[in-house]
Amino acid sequence: MVFWKKLFSNSDTVATSETTEAGNGLLNSDSDNSDLPQIVFSTDRELDLYELEELCDRVGWARRPLKKVKKAINHSFLVVSMWEVKNKKRRLIGFARATSDHAFNATIWDVVVDPTFQGRGLGKAMMKYAITQLRSEDISNITLFADPQVIDFYQRLGFILDPEGIKGMFWYPD
Repeated sequence: MVFWKKLFSNSDTVATSETTEAGNGLLNSDSDNSDLPQIVFSTDRELDLYELEELCDRVGWARRPLKKVKKAINHSFLVVSMWEVKNKKRRLIGFARATSDHAFNATIWDVVVDPTFQGRGLGKAMMKYAITQLRSEDISNITLFADPQVIDFYQRLGFILDPEGIKGMFWYPD
């Protein structure tokens, strides 16, 4: 619990790490006070795609066809969303998903955290939540693609560049 208090000491949310049976995680040690915002993780795939698009807009991502986003979510092995809950209202503030071969490998995609919530350790908590979910399915090799400006963030979480000299290759249509 001390770790979470230190992690969130600069924000208005004091957090602990808990996981419910439904696969949802809650970050906030004072759940009796509904005036304090709570941060909730969910693995529910039923998302408002317009709300997800607005979140992606806030970080400057290019728009993608909603039909394809829905298809990507439906075919993902894991979907994690992060919500701010205050006064019984919830707002999407983070998202990530992973594809997998269901045995050995998973790749994390589309990690996004609302800019007003960045720098509070919430992205780290969401990634740790996603990794814990993947590890609970006995996935041992977790990869991701990162833009250059966020490589340090992922390295602090234990991801390494080009393990064992493996180089990724890509094929794109002309």
